[in-house]
Amino acid sequence: MSIRHAILGFLSWKPFTGYELKKLFADSLSFHWTGNNNQIYGSLIQLHRDGLVSQEVQPQEKLPARKLYAIPPAGREELRAWLLAEPELPQLRNSFHIQLAWAEALSDRELDSLLEAYERVLEAQTLMCRERARRGLAAPGRSPREILVWRRIEEKRVGDYEDELDWLRSLREDLKALSPEPS
Repeated sequence: MSIRHAILGFLSWKPFTGYELKKLFADSLSFHWTGNNNQIYGSLIQLHRDGLVSQEVQPQEKLPARKLYAIPPAGREELRAWLLAEPELPQLRNSFHIQLAWAEALSDRELDSLLEAYERVLEAQTLMCRERARRGLAAPGRSPREILVWRRIEEKRVGDYEDELDWLRSLREDLKALSPEPS
């Protein structure tokens, strides 16, 4: 999946400015993009060049002009073609797991400290994700089916963090049972 398709999806709801799209990405658990300016605006420029989004420049008093992006028929066709494409398997890479694979070079205390730090990060992220999922994505005019699907995607993301946290806690317990060195 590319950020281009996510942008087209949002624009299929209604026209948005780049800033509004950035906020939608930031508020959604469903996407792994931070929605930084380079990603959003670079993609919008390319989508516009490709004829997949239209752009309306709206002058504003005492502010820079506002660019409102919409999805024309060519963009809807591109979005539909992508929606009908064969789904990709999820990427299950976790850079911390790769880091952990070579943790034999650490003492028991260093390893436990590393795991404890990861646990704190996971706990904070899990709480944040639960809250964001509870609030839900503001999607005016969405169908009950779309609202259900988005809610379930958000629940899945929360579950992924909770599963990682459970796995980590179990690993820490197993390591404590194995280690003669007090932590």
